[in-house]
Amino acid sequence: MPPYPDVVTDDVAPVAPQRRHTWERPTGNVDDPWAWLQNRDDPETLAYLEAENAHADAWFAVGRPSVEDVFEEIKSRVVETDMSVPVRHGDWWYVSRTHEGLAYPTHCRGRSSESATESVILDENVEAGDNDYFSVGVFEIDPSHRYLAWSLDTDGSERYELRIRDLTTGVDLDDRLADTSYAGVAFSADASHLFYVLNDEAMRPYRVMRHRIGTPQSEDAAIFTDDDERFYVGIGATRSNRFVVIETSSRTSSECRIIDAEAPSSEAVLVRPRADDVEYSVDDWGDRLVIVTNLDAEDFRVMTARHDTPDEWQELVAHRAGRRIIDVDSFRDFLAISEWENAQPRLRLLRRDGSEVTIPVIDEPHDVDLEANPEWSATTVRFAYQSMLTPPTIAEYDVAEGAVTTLKRVGTPNVDLAQYRSFREWAVADDGVRIPVDVVVRNDTATDGTAPGVLYAYGSYEVSIAPRFSVARFSMLDRGWVWAIAHPRGGGEMGRRWYLDGRLLKKRNTFTDTIACARHLESLGLIGRRRTALYGGSAGGLLVGACLNLSPESFGAAVAAVPFVDVVSTMSDPTLPLTVTEWEEWGDPRHEPWASYMLSYSPYDNVAPRDYPPIYATAGLNDPRVGYHEPAKWVAKLRALPSPPTVFFRCEMGAGHGGPSGRYEHWRDEAHNMVFMLRQLS
Repeated sequence: MPPYPDVVTDDVAPVAPQRRHTWERPTGNVDDPWAWLQNRDDPETLAYLEAENAHADAWFAVGRPSVEDVFEEIKSRVVETDMSVPVRHGDWWYVSRTHEGLAYPTHCRGRSSESATESVILDENVEAGDNDYFSVGVFEIDPSHRYLAWSLDTDGSERYELRIRDLTTGVDLDDRLADTSYAGVAFSADASHLFYVLNDEAMRPYRVMRHRIGTPQSEDAAIFTDDDERFYVGIGATRSNRFVVIETSSRTSSECRIIDAEAPSSEAVLVRPRADDVEYSVDDWGDRLVIVTNLDAEDFRVMTARHDTPDEWQELVAHRAGRRIIDVDSFRDFLAISEWENAQPRLRLLRRDGSEVTIPVIDEPHDVDLEANPEWSATTVRFAYQSMLTPPTIAEYDVAEGAVTTLKRVGTPNVDLAQYRSFREWAVADDGVRIPVDVVVRNDTATDGTAPGVLYAYGSYEVSIAPRFSVARFSMLDRGWVWAIAHPRGGGEMGRRWYLDGRLLKKRNTFTDTIACARHLESLGLIGRRRTALYGGSAGGLLVGACLNLSPESFGAAVAAVPFVDVVSTMSDPTLPLTVTEWEEWGDPRHEPWASYMLSYSPYDNVAPRDYPPIYATAGLNDPRVGYHEPAKWVAKLRALPSPPTVFFRCEMGAGHGGPSGRYEHWRDEAHNMVFMLRQLS
């Protein structure tokens, strides 16, 4: 067995054994003595992970602030017993509520807004039972409101069991559909059939199945399969309930098929064949289809087509460079367009007569998105907005009157929001590009270059990180910390070009942009020299690892949550879950020029004697997206340095990519991240 100490302390870290293993790569053979950690069936693998957990837990158990201190602070700022704003859907009003002491929400409905909690349709706390992990995947009401299709995952592996609940009795039918995907469901118009998606062996959603309710899964029919390993398949019904839409998409192209919801056994009609670098999505606007596409429009435009000639597109909303159209939601009398411009999301409504309006919200940098709006004939639009100092707020916009009505603002007990300020800064990257950074700080925090701070960043997959509200963040702010969100290239905050300039052979821009943001905050005196804690998760964990290799002196601590750090090895193995679908984001390192370029920034491959700051890394044993072995190997390699940095590593042994489930365990997980940063830099 490996030399794990009998008594684990913060001074005696586990040492992972080294075993001979060589990777053959275009750039030359590479020794990887910790490759064995990928085998979770090896008893020494689990023993090592348990030893790391014990080592981290021992450190977190001693000192101030404690995890329990910060956890209780977070909990004190939350209204634990609460209720969402009831939503009308058909003749029913639907709502979810939380109860103090219970980890999961309860879903209810009633015949009026006032009686919306009258009938419980799904209590997640009951369904979770004694499981340490529980997550609901799909949650869909059929057009007749008799059935609820819902799915559950009890170990974080994202292998869901799909169930159908008869809401007239409150009992699940005998229909149990195993190993389904998170990629959506759709009922036929008469609720006789349910469409769902299966994953392939690599956990890629790839096949659409049609299930006749009341029959065994073995009789289900496969109606569409995409064998191209680059493509994900998803499914959903249009708000009009006229069509079921099958969308299959890679990182750079897509195609859609539509099925008449009133004829569930009919053939799926192809809208337009896929083409390289052409993306599109489809919705129904009653008398025509609405298509969002980048065809001859880098930041996308909106087209329409007749139902009987879906491949003949006519322009409705023209392309405008820098205004990235993300999505269009169709209602009977108008379209709701979600878009980003100049690092700011917004909602724009387009009426049938061609007039349009942008829904007004707050002036400061913020997030805004559509809320649940299930009614096709709605004359109002429900939306949600928030900022770093504005709690999540649900509002409704009257399309005819142009009036905004606030329906609810999430309560924040024990927080005086007037004690803080939030603003946007612009850092300058190495090549002169301006990078937005959103900052929040307590009014009395020193700005003389002595304060510690957190810099959070992601920067991949064209994901835009809006400046959202967080009650947990105040545990840092109230201790004199600055909190900042960087928006490096690779995200989508500044349009499609922002994304393209931070992927593939331009990926290093993501890391140098983030470093430029750290240096900018330091130059302003907002954060002290080497007082920045870098924080990111998943692909943001890759960012953390790469930045620490490129400029370790820029940071005083780092938190890498489920980090994607063994980039070259993972992307070289097409048998691993989701590898092939990722080549369009990162490149295929089995070939040049990707091999050399990816090797130049891969965090694991570039670990070397450096003045690394203290690091805290996490993983999920059942994670299908970033294997637990990646951070485990990274930590082991860091520990093997002649002068190793302070490193702690915790692996959730019964969870996946999102960490532990349930709101209380989620808060406790975030408390660990914050306690690590607070102890290192306060």
